Order: sequence, then structure tokens, then C-alpha cells
Amino acid sequence: MWLYTLITFIPWYFLTDAGKKKAMAKREKAKSTTGKAEGPYRCVENFDNLAREDFEGKDTLDKLFEHAVQRFGNTDCLGTRELLNEENETQPSGKIFKKVDQGSLILGEYRWLSYDEVDQIISHLGSGLAALGQQPKSTIAIFCETRAEWMITAQACFRRNFPLVTLYATLGEEAVAYGLNECGATHLITSTELLETKLKSILPEMHNLKHVIYVDNKSIRRTGYPEGIQIHSMQAVQELGAKPDNLSIAVQRPQPTDLAVVMYTSGSTGQPKGVMIIHSNLIAGMTGQCERIPGLGPKDTYIGYLPLAHVLEMTAEISCMTYGCRIGYSSPQTLSDQSTKIKKGSKGDCSVLGPTLMAAVPEIMDRIYKNVMNKVQEMSYVQRTLFKLGYNYKLEQIKMGYDAPLCNLLLFKKVKAQLGGNIRMMLSGGAPLSSATQRFMNICFCCPVGQGYGLTETCGAGTITEVADYSTGRVGAPLICCEVKLRDWVEGGYTSQDQPHPRGEIMIGGPNVTMGYYKSEHLNNDFWVDEQGQRWFCTGDVGEIHPDGCLQIVDRKKDLVKLQAGEYVSLGKVESALKNCPLIENICAYANSDQNYVISFVVPNQKQLTILANKNGISVAWEEICNHPAMEKEVLKAIKEVATSIKLQRFEIPVKVRLSPEPWTPETGLVTDAFKLKRKELKNHFQTDIERMYGGK
Repeated sequence: MWLYTLITFIPWYFLTDAGKKKAMAKREKAKSTTGKAEGPYRCVENFDNLAREDFEGKDTLDKLFEHAVQRFGNTDCLGTRELLNEENETQPSGKIFKKVDQGSLILGEYRWLSYDEVDQIISHLGSGLAALGQQPKSTIAIFCETRAEWMITAQACFRRNFPLVTLYATLGEEAVAYGLNECGATHLITSTELLETKLKSILPEMHNLKHVIYVDNKSIRRTGYPEGIQIHSMQAVQELGAKPDNLSIAVQRPQPTDLAVVMYTSGSTGQPKGVMIIHSNLIAGMTGQCERIPGLGPKDTYIGYLPLAHVLEMTAEISCMTYGCRIGYSSPQTLSDQSTKIKKGSKGDCSVLGPTLMAAVPEIMDRIYKNVMNKVQEMSYVQRTLFKLGYNYKLEQIKMGYDAPLCNLLLFKKVKAQLGGNIRMMLSGGAPLSSATQRFMNICFCCPVGQGYGLTETCGAGTITEVADYSTGRVGAPLICCEVKLRDWVEGGYTSQDQPHPRGEIMIGGPNVTMGYYKSEHLNNDFWVDEQGQRWFCTGDVGEIHPDGCLQIVDRKKDLVKLQAGEYVSLGKVESALKNCPLIENICAYANSDQNYVISFVVPNQKQLTILANKNGISVAWEEICNHPAMEKEVLKAIKEVATSIKLQRFEIPVKVRLSPEPWTPETGLVTDAFKLKRKELKNHFQTDIERMYGGK
């Protein structure tokens, strides 16, 4: 216990800049421009007008990248880890997974392209696409995994004024066909895997498509494709574009008001919608985002692994390139040493790359949190006690604005090493981050977690917490590019007169608000322009404004269900609360308005539930454990304990549960690429169970 005594009584705050941080965290960050409780609220640093661009005159995306090339030409820009070979590994269940093993030199080091090299590839690719008939202001589609070629394609399109249509790589075939036909693209960029597994069967349905370009250096079979569609490699298109005759053709550059991206959201309901984003929207949104990330520059390494078809990842990467950071590409399956495609004992991408910055959706952070805490439970009593003492001590220090350097060095170094050991800031977006997970990341990874709030319709920009703000549950003050106001939602019980803080439906206004939905004017009711000509978007989320001007998300209109007895239940609130249960990996709460109780579908934590099953004398296969009535009762018991401890109302607590042996991934179609629940699909998937749980069978 000498270590704990040493940690506790040395005044570490003398070694930190705590006083200044504390003052920054407590100051007023945003205030109402009208003096009214509903707002609009603006950041105090940019109160008089909203920011539109970061660098004067760099008002389109092509200008922004060219500015970066001029400043950082011969430094590393985009990096890809060399894949030398793949091996298959058969699991006990009989499933086969591909594993990547660096120890046997199957995965190599990162190979880098400089800013100058990327610039040349962009020039040749854009010229080659033009030589294949791609016209300025005509859409071009990309349906591809996150990789360097995705960003290179995007930059080539920005330069040539080809509006880029983005589709998630995990979208189903029907949704892909819908998006491609709606946008009318004649050219499509993809990978060989997606071409052969998802696209080939639906290509006959593509009425406008003429050219398909695959990005890999792999050979594919050219047979079986519809007549009239030509298949090219990206390398061949670059070589075509490098020919002097094609390079000499004048480039038609975009204007700030030209369409840059049509971003199809995977959506939690219905068909995907294409959000129309012009160049000035993205420039403004990224100006606001970058202002909240201190010290962004050439010393930073960003790890890219989230879907680039998601606005969070796309704007994060373009912002990094603007400031001279290098971007190393990864995937959720190879991110850490423990990732599914990394063989035990081998190094994941974080360990090799050593990133300083990363973005993450809460689902990824929740997994890290639960994995570490499970390992803590496996420690000896002494180790576990020391970890908890150090954890709680640092928690108290953080709350006071201090740090605990000795804890960082002796207790949390190995945890931090899971993400390479160099992370200085993480940005969370896409969904609410639980307070427990945010605190864990602050403490064990020794870095601030900037929780952000934004939507595709606002270029991912809305609010981001400041580095010095270690409060949890909030998403920060409005960015310098936009303002936020609240609209009363009387039916839901939220108004600007609520105490102690004003509440209401969140509306975001500013130059980052996009131009509506592509070819879907009937869906544009949530967009409008005020008397000053400023665009606004009504988010459907319910927020609360704190006295310092920071926003907290408290509800979602579409997630609110009125029970038979008249009580309103926020399904998102219930799910967020119950994710803290150690037996739960993922959860979807569900309620019918003609019933008086809530039910739930749960993906259990396999390790924890298996241990519990064995204690109960149940030693069967995983699927049978999930179907066992005794295990349902155990999970319900754990749910009730957690719900009671965090003071959920009685009517909010699920009284029945269905355990799902299969995890919910974007590939299953039950969650989006940002791991948001697709409630309609989940309802259809569990329809029989809903009838059982409400029918009392």
C-alpha cells in the first residue's frame, strides 16, 4: 500500500497546469444571442459572426488540399500497412475467419505516400476519369471500404468538380441499387471484394452505369458482367490519365456553391437518403471542428478505420490532411492486438502506427472499456485492489482539474498501449457516450475524450467538448461555425421554461447546414431558411442547455413511446443506461403503445454469461445458453439491479428479454455503420419474440 500512499500525498497538481485548465473548464463557453432561454446560442469566442473558412480564400476542398501540398509536400500523407499474406483459422464453432499474422511476416510495416505523391496520383486519376467520359457536375459514386484509395478518389473528384456519391460498404444490395439508380452515376469506384460479392449480381439493374473502377492491385475475372459496363483497374485509369493528351485538357474547378458530396446515410429507418453537401458547407463545418482540436499539425498521426462514407470520418481525415497530419489506415478487425483478424501474439495496427489522434463511435469505446474491466476482474486480489485504488484516486484528481502522473506511469501504461501508447486526444461521435466509458477513457488512456454532436445534415458539425472540460454526459458548446437553439416540444414535456435548465428540440443553424436531400424534396421539411438567409436543420434530438452554454442530449423524439397507462419511455435513455450492465454487450429496448411494459433484445457478453451459466450448472453450447429460460432470468435480474442503482423509473425497466447469440454488426443489417440501432430491422428480426413476450407465451 506504500504506492497508494505515495500517489495520494504527493501534490501532483504542482506538476500540471491544473489551475488554468480548471478556469477554462468552468468559464462561460456559449451564450444566447437574444438573451432568451431558447437561444440561439453561440460560442463566446466567435459571438459576432459565424466562421466560414479556416484559411482565407481557401473556400473549396480542392484549394484546401493544394494549400496542404504547398506546405507539407515531401512529408508523409497516407499510409497503408503492407499485407503480405492471409491465413484462415477455424473456430471451435466451425466458422472460418481470416487471420493476419505479423509475427510470420504476413502483415508488414506501413508504406507511405507523401503529399506530393498523393497530389500526382490525384491529378492522374482525375484526368483518367475525365478521359473515360466523366463530366464536371455529374455525379460519380464510390462504394468502397476505408482505405487510402477512397480519399485519393475523393480528392480527385473535388478537384475536377465531380460530385462524389458515397455509399457505405456494408449497405445491403437493395440499398446500394437504390442509391446508384437514384443518383444516376455513370462511373463507380469500388474494391474487388465488393464488386464480386455485392455488386456483380445487381449490375444488370444499374440503368446508367458505364464504367466500374476497382481500386485493388488484384486480378479479377472479366466474365459475367453485363454488356455495356466496362471494368477497369484504378492503376489503368491513372495510366490513361497520365498520357500527355489527357493531362493537357483544362480542369474545370468547383465553386463554393457547387455540390461536393451526396452522402447516403444508412439510416435507422427506411431507404437510405442522400444528403446534398456543397463545398462551402464542408469548409465551414471543418473550420468549426478544427478549432476544438488544439495543436493539430504535422507531428500528429491519425488512424483511419471508421467508414469514410460517414461524415465524421470523412471530415476528420480531410481536416488532418489540411494541417499536415499523416493518416494511417486500419479497420475495426485489425485495430488493436486483440482485434478479430489479428493472430494472438501479433501486433495490431495501433501498436505499429502509434497514432496520436483517433475518432471512435461509442460502441468501439464501450468494447475497449468492457475488455479492460474484464481483465481487471481476472487479476489477483492485490493487483485488482491496487488498480481500483489508483483508478478512483485519479478520478478524484480529474474532477478537481488535476492529473496523476504516477498512476499513468505505473498503472495505466499497459492499458494505454492497447492503442499504441501515444494517443493525445480522442473524438467520439455518432451516438451518446456513456459517462462510465468516457471516464474510463480519460483515466486509463490518459487523454481527453472530445465528445461531439452533429449530423450528416450539418456536416458532422454542431458541438464538441473542449479539451479542458472533463465533465461527462455533455457534448460541449456550439462550434464557431454554427449556432444552436431549442424549440419547445410540449407533447414530450420539454420547454425553454424548464428548470433548472431550458430544454427542447435541438435546431442547428449556420453555413455548415447542408442543402437538403437528393431528389427527395418531400423529405426536406426539417430544413428551412430564416429571415437573415441562414439555413437551419431540425435534428429530432432533445437537448438541455447548461448555464455555461454547453449542450446535453437528453432524448430523441423518434425514440419516445407512450405506454398504455400514459407514461412516456425514452428507449434511447433506457439503452444508454443499461449498457453499463456487465452482462450486456448491446441492447435494444422496445415498447408497444398498447402495452404497459417495456421489453428488450440483448446481445450478451459471451464470456460473462458463460461463466454465470457454468455456475448455474448449465454447460451447453452458446446458442443454447442464450435460449435457456434461467439465463434470461439472470440477465433480467442484472438489468433490474443496474436500473435501480441509476434510478430508472419502474415503468422504464424492461420486464422481459430475448438473448441474441449473434452480435449485431453493420453486416447483419441490424445496426448502421456508426453502430446505431436500426429499430425497424430489429423489430422485424425479433417479431416472433415480440409476440411471445407480449402474448405471455
